[in-house]
Order: sequence, then C-alpha cells, then structure tokens
Amino acid sequence: MASSLSDTRPEAEAVQLELLRRASPGRRLSLALSLSESVGALSRRAIRRANPAFTDREVGLRFVALHYGERLAEAVRAELTRRP
Repeated sequence: MASSLSDTRPEAEAVQLELLRRASPGRRLSLALSLSESVGALSRRAIRRANPAFTDREVGLRFVALHYGERLAEAVRAELTRRP
C-alpha cells in the first residue's frame, strides 16, 4: 500500500512486497541488516558534514547521542576516557 509520501508506483510496490513475502527468513534478515548499515553510514556522514572538525570518536559519540540518547553517549564517553 503506497503512502502519499511514496514515489513508488502502486504496481511496483506490490511486486516489492510479494518478493519480500517470498524471500527466505535469512534473505529478509540480510536485507534488514544491509539497510540498517546503510542508514547508520548515512547518519555518520551527515554528522561529519555538519561538524567537519569532529574526530572519528566525536562522530561516533554524536551518533550514539542522536540515536540512543545523551545518557548512553555520556556513559560511552566515560568508559572511553577510562581506557588507556
């Protein structure tokens, strides 16, 4: 079912959904993991673009803060500070 925000034609969306329904659980998991990895990479790229002076560590911490909350980011930051 196409939403009003979709640029996919209803016929194409129906084919996509049928292919997903027919896919094995392993294939569906693989697609989900791939999509998740792509979204994470795009998010990190946007953070870096908005903050070009950030180190890789700062990009990672900002990613954690945005996606999982500032509290977890602070805990990660504290743990990283404790490590040699």
